[in-house]
Amino acid sequence: MIELLIEMWSFAFMQRAIVATTVLSASVAPVGTFLVLRRLSLAGEAMAHAITPGVVIGFVVAGLSVFSLLIGGVIAGGVAAVLTALLARKTILRSDASLASIYLIALAAGIFILSAAGSAVPLKSFLFGSILGIDDASMILIGAVATVTLVAFAFLLRPLIISTCDPVFFEAQTKRPLLVEQAFMLLLVLNLIAAFKTLGTLMAVGLMILPATTARYWSSTITGQLGLTFVFALSSCWVGLTLSYFFPETPSGPAIVLTAGGFFLVSVLLGPHGFGVRLRKTTPQSTSSIVQTPTEKSPQ
Repeated sequence: MIELLIEMWSFAFMQRAIVATTVLSASVAPVGTFLVLRRLSLAGEAMAHAITPGVVIGFVVAGLSVFSLLIGGVIAGGVAAVLTALLARKTILRSDASLASIYLIALAAGIFILSAAGSAVPLKSFLFGSILGIDDASMILIGAVATVTLVAFAFLLRPLIISTCDPVFFEAQTKRPLLVEQAFMLLLVLNLIAAFKTLGTLMAVGLMILPATTARYWSSTITGQLGLTFVFALSSCWVGLTLSYFFPETPSGPAIVLTAGGFFLVSVLLGPHGFGVRLRKTTPQSTSSIVQTPTEKSPQ
């Protein structure tokens, strides 16, 4: 076992994968935490599909260039976010229905463009991730996105906390509350694009949401959830990569997300705010109420 671990760390492709997932975990942790706290978990999944046409157009125009895919994804994600906010504020539709409608249209458009281009094999491998074959350009992209995300959260953390806990007060005290939402959605799009070549679109959303929901069962404070989200994301990446190395037929991306799912299930059962603790707390309360009922009625 130890010899296999030492051998795993000796390979350059495993070292690059571990470094990339470590940096990626630090980047997606705050984004995933606030997606969960703001009840926008499904918005991350929707946004991952909404940027598909931009990624496809970037691929058709310039191939698997990281820069072209980044530009295409950012433009598509920005358009989707702006249209969602505009429809939610100016029409009868709520933000969830607006985002669902836009992402379905975008996904269909991406598939149509992909089919018309007639070359789906390279893009398929790109969208589903290739973490063990990550190149220098993708490493630079992940590092740049992580830097932008962490620096941005140094300024956005307080406004995001206030808008999450008391949105009415935040809108009353801020002249342009929409800017905070748009900045947060932009960070979401950037992190989704950064995770394309590592985990793929769907797996990237899993790494964002599952560690954040897992941390929710262990901490009731925002700072605690931010730290635990990073710990669970990092642990999922390292354990998933180790499993994929020990079992070569296991793809790395799904192994990482399934490991995160395992942490989630354990936390549901054993966490301080999990399902099992709630059951144990409910039982004594119910029995005490049964015992107190006759004593309360006896004086009457």
